[in-house]
Amino acid sequence: MKQCFYNESIVFFYNNSGKELSTEWRTKDKLVVVLGLIVCFFVLFTNLLVITAIIINKRFHYPIYYLLGNLAAADLFAGVAYMYLMFHTGPRTASLTVKTWLVRQSLLDTSLTASVANLLAIAVERHQTVFTMQLHSKMSNQRVCILIACIWITALLLGLIPSFGWHCMCSLDKCSRMAPLYSQSYLIFWAVSNLLAFVIMMAVYIHIFVYVKRKMTRMSQHTSFHPKYKETMINLMKTVFIILSAFVICWTPGQVVLLLDGLGCKSCNVLAVEKYFLLLAEINSVINPIVYSYRDNEMRNTFKQILCFFCNRGSKYTPSMKSTNTERRILSTNGHLMRDSTL
Repeated sequence: MKQCFYNESIVFFYNNSGKELSTEWRTKDKLVVVLGLIVCFFVLFTNLLVITAIIINKRFHYPIYYLLGNLAAADLFAGVAYMYLMFHTGPRTASLTVKTWLVRQSLLDTSLTASVANLLAIAVERHQTVFTMQLHSKMSNQRVCILIACIWITALLLGLIPSFGWHCMCSLDKCSRMAPLYSQSYLIFWAVSNLLAFVIMMAVYIHIFVYVKRKMTRMSQHTSFHPKYKETMINLMKTVFIILSAFVICWTPGQVVLLLDGLGCKSCNVLAVEKYFLLLAEINSVINPIVYSYRDNEMRNTFKQILCFFCNRGSKYTPSMKSTNTERRILSTNGHLMRDSTL
């Protein structure tokens, strides 16, 4: 029978994997924590702003925005997970128990899984709507809620896999260097799964862009669609593609490093870059709200309304006239309102 080391300390596993465990606060540790907490503040603030905007503005009450709001919730969760990490890193790591260490890592894994699952759901939603030439999906609110619930259930289950037994506490020779309690086989599974998801999402969006370009070319001469409709749909696709590209750029380096560690690459100095790649991944959670505000006039106006409301509590809150004027200015051919959004 294999001997298991459930009652050993974190120091034991770090020594086994060869990962340095600092006993005092070094300049490097302080710098990482300070930068990390600053990033966490912006992550929490900006994503709360996005979620609030989607809740209070009825023009965002469509499936695509619910999914984008859930992506913001995943980024918010990532901010909480990273903040927890910042308060339990450096010399404080040595004082963690095996259970608290697994909780720390599971929070990060769950947030990443939720983000990937959200982006996959958004890709499928965009594929469905674009290929039926619709601006918004006809998916019911009940189905959207079920989809969001499935995303979080899946994220929680995958994030808790190491706690359920896929660890190396019974096979010390299989422990990874970056995550000393994680099995190398789990890191390979985790990295390959996420990289495969990235490739699938990129392929879906490339397919959509090729289709839209061909479709718009054929419709340029004879079309019954309002020009603003086509512009809005294309801009929405561009925004989602920017969000996806930023996600892949920020998360791919970390996934590649995890894969190299899982494969047991001895010549790869993965420990020298792991903290910086993790910080890069966390910065991605700030990028999405910036993209929303830059690409979507309606979202930007809603942000301003929310901030003005909190900055001027003493004065009566009045909605921006710009949104109203925009709404009156854009009409479809059948007389119904069409929201002027550059998202």
